[in-house]
Amino acid sequence: MFGYVTANVKDLSPEELKTYRGLYCGLCRTLKERHGGLSRVSLTYDMTFLILVLSSLYGCSDTVGEERCAVHPGKKHTYIVNEISDYAADMNMALFYNKLLDDWKDDKSLKAKVASVMFKSGYERLRSRYPRQCGVMEECLRALDETERRGIMNADLPAGIFGRLLSEIFIYKEDEYSPALRKAASELGRFIYVMDAWDDLKDDIEKERYNPLTFLSPESVEPSLMMLMASCAETLSTLPIDKNRRIIENIVYSGVWLRYAAKKNRESGKQKNANN
Repeated sequence: MFGYVTANVKDLSPEELKTYRGLYCGLCRTLKERHGGLSRVSLTYDMTFLILVLSSLYGCSDTVGEERCAVHPGKKHTYIVNEISDYAADMNMALFYNKLLDDWKDDKSLKAKVASVMFKSGYERLRSRYPRQCGVMEECLRALDETERRGIMNADLPAGIFGRLLSEIFIYKEDEYSPALRKAASELGRFIYVMDAWDDLKDDIEKERYNPLTFLSPESVEPSLMMLMASCAETLSTLPIDKNRRIIENIVYSGVWLRYAAKKNRESGKQKNANN
């Protein structure tokens, strides 16, 4: 359910792209430092968006460096870290661990089970440090499981649950910005859930798996997605976010739609070929 909150890199300036990739590499570096090298398998660009928003909102100072790593051994690359990098790495691991448990429960994935055992002690430390965030993650994932088990086909319910999960992750500390952050992240989480369900719809129908969009027409999904992201963007605009604003806007207005547009284009091409 992750991998949707990315930038449209074609529309970033060279300097913006360097910053975006630098924050991503910084998150990868922080994951290794805080949770071990194996933890980097959990890395996604979604948490880079969290770093962009929170570090801008709280005026965090960046540390910029260059290094080689196992992924880029040929030459040095830029990494950027700040105090939110630590938080994002921890949230990344907490989400990853809970996803492993969910994969084991749903699919009986032995790979997920083994990995969850490996990361269990690390997650217990995270749970002690972030009881609010981890508690909400666990509660929301249980609620999503229950929604699926009962076969509830109203997509608003599971989307709202996932929205709540993401909204708590965006609260680095309770302050005057919390209401707007919760609202923006909730709308983003709802968007991610619906987008993921739409993305998996065909496979889920073929394999008779739960999907709350099963009985909805494809045409009805896009307006809902547009309203959710419009609300997210409008709420973010009320926050005093200046640093890296163009990258954040690129993600919110363009990047989150890349996979949707790619799939629509593929399906449109298949339809044209079928009609020829």
